[in-house]
Amino acid sequence: MATQELAPKANTPQNAEPTGGTRQNAPGVTTLTGRTGADEPAATRGKTSIADVVVVKIAGMATREIPGVYDMGGGLSRAIGAVRDRVPGGRSNVGRGVKVEVGERQTAIDLDVVVEYGVPITDVAHDVRENVIAAVERITGLEVVEVNVAVNDVHLPEDDSADNGPARVE
Repeated sequence: MATQELAPKANTPQNAEPTGGTRQNAPGVTTLTGRTGADEPAATRGKTSIADVVVVKIAGMATREIPGVYDMGGGLSRAIGAVRDRVPGGRSNVGRGVKVEVGERQTAIDLDVVVEYGVPITDVAHDVRENVIAAVERITGLEVVEVNVAVNDVHLPEDDSADNGPARVE
């Protein structure tokens, strides 16, 4: 009696080839996909999506940790942020002054910072780059290809006392 071999049916889950790679995403979301199939390790089954806002928040927090960084953002965004901070129930914007581009495996980050008067700006920028790269790569697994630091302003000690001084007119 001869045995007959049957061709596997196409598009059935048990005959599907393991796949991997990346997927088209909604704007602002990076999706890394794993492999499928029971013979694949559990850690590689499924996908991980990293939204742009995640990288923005991580970079913003890592920048603010550096001594010498007084604030972040340009003049207008700092003014709006100051109003938001004074509103009851308002939250400060961790991502103020941070712009990112997130690809499939890499990210680029632009930062707008205000430094305190007297600190060496090049040292602060160097420390910011190191801290941001370490934090983003450790937390997200994305490779940081560049961190551009733009110093928009210097905070002077008398800037704090200018708001608390006596009124010029009554």
